[in-house]
Amino acid sequence: MYRRFKIFLPIPGVYVDDMDLIGLINNLWLLIFLLMALMPKLQQSALERARRRELAKLARRRGSNVITLIHRQETISFLGIPISRYIDIEDSEEVLRAIRMTPPEAPIDIILHTPGGIALAATQIAFALKDHKGKKTVMIPHYAMSGGTLIALAADEILMDPHAVLGPVDPQLGDRQGVYAAASILKVLEEKDVDKIDDRTLILAEESRKAMEQMKRIVRRLIEDKYPDEQVERIVEELVSGVYTHDYPITAEEAKRLLGDRVKLGLPEEVYSLMSLYRMEVRPRRPSVEFVPITPIHRASEEA
Repeated sequence: MYRRFKIFLPIPGVYVDDMDLIGLINNLWLLIFLLMALMPKLQQSALERARRRELAKLARRRGSNVITLIHRQETISFLGIPISRYIDIEDSEEVLRAIRMTPPEAPIDIILHTPGGIALAATQIAFALKDHKGKKTVMIPHYAMSGGTLIALAADEILMDPHAVLGPVDPQLGDRQGVYAAASILKVLEEKDVDKIDDRTLILAEESRKAMEQMKRIVRRLIEDKYPDEQVERIVEELVSGVYTHDYPITAEEAKRLLGDRVKLGLPEEVYSLMSLYRMEVRPRRPSVEFVPITPIHRASEEA
């Protein structure tokens, strides 16, 4: 037996007993649990809608198709372990698809924020961008290192925040013992007699020679139609030959000196608004490539 307590609700003459109250409390806890479980998804959906609004706003202003390639450090929610994002094959597939869906003569703007990544993926994106007939602009609000710089070289115009940086594109080779700059491995052959070098280093040196030649050839192809031959070789030498460490920050002013008038300082305000929507999240994975497949204004007026 239990004692019945009358609990009056705001509605006159309505009450619940103690067992009804327990059931009501249990239902409230279930409702709270469901809301807590759904909240991250709702917040993510709202964030994605906000990003698309900013992308659409920038696309309308510039009459272009805007693509983002943005990599933030992320944290696994339960363990709190930071993981790094980089350009991978999934990114190259998405960017190539975005470029294919853009009308041939329409401008493309790519917002880059990346530490670099897989050379194959970055090279595919760079050549796809170069082959697009419309004007190509790369926008760099913070940094575009290594493979990001390779993609930037394919653009007709590079817009940089005054404090943004690019990076060298010299190849890096590694095995289970570590990762080394190809230029540094080749330096060993210059400093030591071959009979004093172990087989592993000789193998790495041969791979380094190939990697250096391949990257020089890639960079030449990307910029050969933009500069005189002498300047092309100067750019290749500075970016590929190991003049700097791989993480050396090439400032906007240095990039302007090296690449000339293709580099311009200043970004549309929408780029900064968009970047504020890419804060670090407690998720193991999120799409890093997004684009809004809209018809640019000037083409819409022509079709009308």
